[in-house]
Amino acid sequence: KTILRIIFALTSLSFAHSFLGIQQQILSKSSFLLLPLSQSSTATTDTMSQAEVKVGDKIPSVTLTEGLGNFEKSEVNIADLIAGKKVAIFGVPGAFTPGCSKSHLPSFIDAQEELKKKGVEMTICIATNDLYVMEAWGRESGGKDAGIRFLSDSNAELSKALGLVIESPMMPRTKRFSLIAEDGVVTHYFSSAEQASDTWAPAVLAKL
Repeated sequence: KTILRIIFALTSLSFAHSFLGIQQQILSKSSFLLLPLSQSSTATTDTMSQAEVKVGDKIPSVTLTEGLGNFEKSEVNIADLIAGKKVAIFGVPGAFTPGCSKSHLPSFIDAQEELKKKGVEMTICIATNDLYVMEAWGRESGGKDAGIRFLSDSNAELSKALGLVIESPMMPRTKRFSLIAEDGVVTHYFSSAEQASDTWAPAVLAKL
């Protein structure tokens, strides 16, 4: 009986040791699951986020699309388009939306002559709406007649590269912004972080 008790005790100890070893391995491999949600979310966000564009940055080589009317379109590489030029680029969250249609876009339509006097050779409007919506907005708003180019960043590739994308359940949107670039390099940047009017044409002209 004594021998049986000893064997039983040793077997129990061995089983307990093995069980604890397995538990330790499981906890080690799955420890990331025990991290606070805020930490894991922050890590994911930090990995995926792109720094917001700033003065001195180069406009990335990204192909956008432009509606030409009659359901025709053209692919436009933004870096090639603005090479060697002084340009104004402004982005909006959505074509035909109230703030963009009543304030942001009209400010640049009205400022075209003043911008040209400041040496701006081209004004470009971008949004993540498709090219047909952008073409219609440019035509109906009078922006196209004023000489503004309306380019669709439908995949938000440019918006993401500039660190100016807003993720939404429906579709990615472009944060409201304006900038001046010379030969592809950002010389002035206007953020809407404090107020939308900081990105309107009068604010841009005041710095040129």
